[in-house]
Amino acid sequence: MSRIDATFAALKAQGRKALIPFVTAGYPYADVTPELMHAMVAGGADVIELGVPFSDPSADGPVIQKAGDKALAFGIGLVQVIAMVREFRKTNTTTPVVLMGYANPVERYDQKQARPGVASAFVKDASEAGVDGVLIVDYPPEECEAFAADLRAHHMDLIFLLAPTSTDERMQQVARVASGYVYYVSLKGVTGSGALDTNAVEAMLPRIRQHISTPVGVGFGIRDAATAKTISKVADAVVIGSKIIQLLENAPREQVGPVAQTFLQEIRTAMDLG
Repeated sequence: MSRIDATFAALKAQGRKALIPFVTAGYPYADVTPELMHAMVAGGADVIELGVPFSDPSADGPVIQKAGDKALAFGIGLVQVIAMVREFRKTNTTTPVVLMGYANPVERYDQKQARPGVASAFVKDASEAGVDGVLIVDYPPEECEAFAADLRAHHMDLIFLLAPTSTDERMQQVARVASGYVYYVSLKGVTGSGALDTNAVEAMLPRIRQHISTPVGVGFGIRDAATAKTISKVADAVVIGSKIIQLLENAPREQVGPVAQTFLQEIRTAMDLG
């Protein structure tokens, strides 16, 4: 059982839902991420999604794009992100960490770090650092079977996005290779865009569950405790990213952790009272 599976199983036994914050690695300060990750756990995070900075994102809205650009300017790449997870794991061996990003950094990493007898240097190094899951936005499920098998062999899960436009056929394709959880993108558009239609989300989840047995997290558009509480009643997890990035944008270095922790505590309390 992976750390992600164990986390969702424990939450289910408690009658609780997972809180999954997303932050961009290396933002808003190059060296703050491991400290920020610990603060988010203290605030109630059950799983952490760590964004890998990339110059040409297709799913990120302006808030997360700006954060990625700043992290890239600090020199943060996949090598540094894996090192951040390794640092976090020195004192936290239980909270699952998922790397979220795009194919280009992963494939470039494998090219630069290629070693004899190793199918994917990224998979090996990420596993050894303590990564539990990978979400590659632009990896379609029909082309990921070998990659998914390599991840599973290293005790990691491959996580996929689903959208309001996902067909039954696409969901079936995802179900064949996905593990850990799936991430339902509740809006048509990029991160941080539009207002969340909670009724539409509630109507979509039973359809997803007809095809997919892994837990379903919902993100894109969740910005406050009230919305998180509503979504947690129907989803297995609530994912929040852009709002956290916005809150951290102008925070002094010493306030980054406390700001994130306080915000997540509000979300966690609302979800648990739901």
